[in-house]
Amino acid sequence: MIFLDALDVSMVGVALPAIQHDLGLTTSSLQWVVSGYVLGYGGLLLLGGRTADLLGRRRVFLAALGVFAVASLLGGVVDDGALLIAARFVKGVAAAFTAPAALSIITTTFPEGPERNRALSIFTACGASGYSLGLVLSGLLTEIGWRWTLLMPVPVAVIALVAALKVLPKGREERAEGGHDLVGAVTITASMLLLVFTVVQAPEAGWASFQTIGSLVGVAALLGLFVFAELRTRHPLVRLGILRSGHIVRANLGLLILMGSYVSFQFVAMQYFQNLLGWSALGTAMAFLPAGLLVAVTSTKMGDFADRFGTGKLIVIGAAALAGGYAIFLGIDRTPSLGGMVIPGMILLGIAFALSFPSLNIQATNGVDDDEQGLASGLLNTSGQVGGAIVLAVVTAVLTSGGGETLSIGSLRAAIVVSLVLALVGLVISATGLRARKNVPAVAEDVKVYETV
Repeated sequence: MIFLDALDVSMVGVALPAIQHDLGLTTSSLQWVVSGYVLGYGGLLLLGGRTADLLGRRRVFLAALGVFAVASLLGGVVDDGALLIAARFVKGVAAAFTAPAALSIITTTFPEGPERNRALSIFTACGASGYSLGLVLSGLLTEIGWRWTLLMPVPVAVIALVAALKVLPKGREERAEGGHDLVGAVTITASMLLLVFTVVQAPEAGWASFQTIGSLVGVAALLGLFVFAELRTRHPLVRLGILRSGHIVRANLGLLILMGSYVSFQFVAMQYFQNLLGWSALGTAMAFLPAGLLVAVTSTKMGDFADRFGTGKLIVIGAAALAGGYAIFLGIDRTPSLGGMVIPGMILLGIAFALSFPSLNIQATNGVDDDEQGLASGLLNTSGQVGGAIVLAVVTAVLTSGGGETLSIGSLRAAIVVSLVLALVGLVISATGLRARKNVPAVAEDVKVYETV
């Protein structure tokens, strides 16, 4: 599933300028093609994880994968921007059920330690391979027509569905007890949708306007209702006690920052390369390819690295590389240097993902009981997807803050600053994990490094 998700994200990203031109979308509307997917994905991931724990991971995975294929097909044939966004949202909802089911299948199949670390590193390699392949295919397909980039995941999803029917065992799964928390699912999803809408509309409505302030109050009320529901319901969507583990909190914040900053950077870079510089879709895809290839080549070794050095150190180095990559792109101008800016920046971003993504997955699921692996993986993926939606909304507001739809070097650079600041915050947060590791009592020597950072 991570292969399919990464394939979709990279293909749609390259096609965004063509979609904008063909459907007549504004920059603010265009970001909903991305946000619609990640909000449907992130908003219901926790429910998806809980559903996988309750109903069985195989059953949930297969059903949601079928919906994903149908939504992909619909997204590729519609002629209206609103319908495209709606199809992307449904597709994200489907992914919200497949992703935690897939990850929890891995974490419950392989015991915590080196075996699980290697499995998760292969899981990451699949994502990197999907992203890299998506870049190449999207560059080629967008030259023919952007609709093909949306239709391409359909046969991949069908193949994955057939393979899953044969590979995943039909035996009785161990399932968690309890029920669904629909109030929690509705309130958290509604709060995220309203927050993104508020941030996107704020530049036009005014940050001090009644609309903006009222919407932010509504977001706070929905989040408060969510917390209240989680504390009072018998079977909460999120057992808030899981957030008492420092390494789980740091992992979720780390992925929120990693995905939030990068999804936003990719959106800005696509606008820069294609709309401002006039690069072709294929040329833009090739600019991003070094990062994807680097992750694909190295990610299978990350499990061994985590065993040897601990996830905390890898995450810190990855956060530093992420900040360095964004800092290099602050030098954007109308005649960018491939050797001096584009390639070095992309390589650093590739290093950041290669080190951080598998390490964060390992860190977020270690020490969690099997009956809550769906919750842990859903919580992690929620952090990444919601981070992508919220930060993208902020970046879109920065891009359009000057009024009009004309891009400038200044507005693009300001948008990249948002990603850079987030990366620096992530570096500070990850560094606290190293300090926490040093304070672990010596009596806990039998606990592996990757379990305590």
